[in-house]
Amino acid sequence: MSQSNEVAVPTNGPSAVVDNTTPALSGAAREALAAGTADSTRRAYSSDWRQFTDWCIAEGFAPLPAQPETIVEYAAHLTTTPRRSTGRPYSPSSVERAIAAIRTAHTAANLTPPSTKGARVVLRGYRDRLARTKDPAARQRKAKPAEPAALRSMLATLDRDMLIGKRDAALLLLGFATAARVSELVALDLADVPETEQGIDASVYRRKIKAFTDTAVPFGGRPATCPVRAVRALRGALAEAGRTEGPLFVRVDRHGRVAPPMMRRGLPIGDSSGRLTAQAAAQVVERSAAAAGLDGEWSGHSLRRGFATAARKAGHDLVRIGRHGGWADGSKALLGYFEDGDRWEENPVTGL
Repeated sequence: MSQSNEVAVPTNGPSAVVDNTTPALSGAAREALAAGTADSTRRAYSSDWRQFTDWCIAEGFAPLPAQPETIVEYAAHLTTTPRRSTGRPYSPSSVERAIAAIRTAHTAANLTPPSTKGARVVLRGYRDRLARTKDPAARQRKAKPAEPAALRSMLATLDRDMLIGKRDAALLLLGFATAARVSELVALDLADVPETEQGIDASVYRRKIKAFTDTAVPFGGRPATCPVRAVRALRGALAEAGRTEGPLFVRVDRHGRVAPPMMRRGLPIGDSSGRLTAQAAAQVVERSAAAAGLDGEWSGHSLRRGFATAARKAGHDLVRIGRHGGWADGSKALLGYFEDGDRWEENPVTGL
């Protein structure tokens, strides 16, 4: 029996045929591609792709392969249609991500990604329109940097005699001192943060650059803000609770129980070892900032931004700062942090 090399896809145009001469990616290859993408990015792309395919079906377009004109129509749709969750259209960064998700889906299906030039022209016009009308969505949302003064205020809200207070203090201080993303922070095990005579020699897996960094964390000058002493206190408290290995940052309930079972609809949920999620670690930062009465937008990324900003102000070498925190050399994101911190300190108008 002969087998066709074409697969029909519902569409309203001539792109209804997919050339299937080149074999599709195997399951193992798809898994390998997925492993190279951060979990948060993969979840976001998956949601964006589902929404795009649903819209295509409703409008009579082919989602795979998609025509460039289809993506232009979709970009225009996202910039004008209110979302049910917010009552507002997508933000420019969300539209950008949706376009990237469409291209990624084509690549994963072994198809040449469609041109997105037209869609990006729509996006540029959208950004310009928002800026001209002074819409807050035109400005990129940034987490406030947790610089030392803010960090001290956050630490002052914790009861460090309690296990949960010890955990949160170690999370804040080690997160700042290693410039770790919260996803990298919660991935640490007790074995990854051995104490030496000089401090902690932390082995942090940096997800963006896909590499481990051996990050030296020296003793702090003040015991209350010393990351080494904070981790030591947490380690001791965990040992008293019978935990001498496994994750460094674990769930703790209000009764001080480590890794209490969590159930939903009668089924166990959460990591069986009790490891904190990145979302829970971010909530520690948000909760501490709120308790300290700090204004602005705070998130798990505040620790990373705070380290970069404070290290720059202290006059440390840019390359050393970047490599300590696992930024790629020449990282635009890191340079952006420096520009935010330098607007006043190194203002070119000063002295003129």
